[in-house]
Amino acid sequence: QVQLVESGGGLVQAGGSLRLSCAASGMFFRLNAMAWYRQAPGKERELVATISIGGTTDYGDSVKGRFTISRDSAKNTVYLQMNSLKPEDTAVYYCNVPRYGSNGWGQGTQVTVFS
Repeated sequence: QVQLVESGGGLVQAGGSLRLSCAASGMFFRLNAMAWYRQAPGKERELVATISIGGTTDYGDSVKGRFTISRDSAKNTVYLQMNSLKPEDTAVYYCNVPRYGSNGWGQGTQVTVFS
């Protein structure tokens, strides 16, 4: 059974930084692509970033140049470094394993950016 535990969210002033972590268990981490999504109140869930098994990354247009996704297979952990945060980045951020469909989601971590 896949388990994903996100951490690192919080309250931060615009222009600041946060690093989110997602610890994965119950799966072969190094054999799975990983992703981060976010969902703001009243909005649909939005893809933030993906990272392939080989480390190839891709980003949503709204975060390109500001966010960086990375993975550490020794720790079974995927990270999201978020810099130059804006109030519109406020959302619950979710870790995702695409292969596992509806079973591949964490509980989310809240990020709130104030101006």
